[in-house]
Amino acid sequence: MIFSDEDIYKAVKHYLPQVNEYVKSHGGAIKLLGVKDGTVYIELTGSCHGCSMSLMTTKMVVQKQLRELIYPELLVINVDGTEQNRLPEEYYIDKQDEIELNKSTKDKLFDKIKKFL
Repeated sequence: MIFSDEDIYKAVKHYLPQVNEYVKSHGGAIKLLGVKDGTVYIELTGSCHGCSMSLMTTKMVVQKQLRELIYPELLVINVDGTEQNRLPEEYYIDKQDEIELNKSTKDKLFDKIKKFL
């Protein structure tokens, strides 16, 4: 790969709102999780999370558009809970995004716990 993971991350983050328009039209969203060795790891959320067409959306929409906008050999993986589509232990993520992602995860967990309080 001729780009660093940081370069790819920043480019994907820049173009993600544009790529997200299709997914958004179906009631979903794309969350950028990180980049490792030139592979982009995302999570489809909303109505797209767990959808039987999520693999098709990842490859034919997200990956295709990011390849056109950034680099023609870019690989995109939707982290969906399966063993073959998991986030690696180490990957690049912007520090500020990591803080926001951790806060979002904690907020969701707290919302689930509030039901029992």
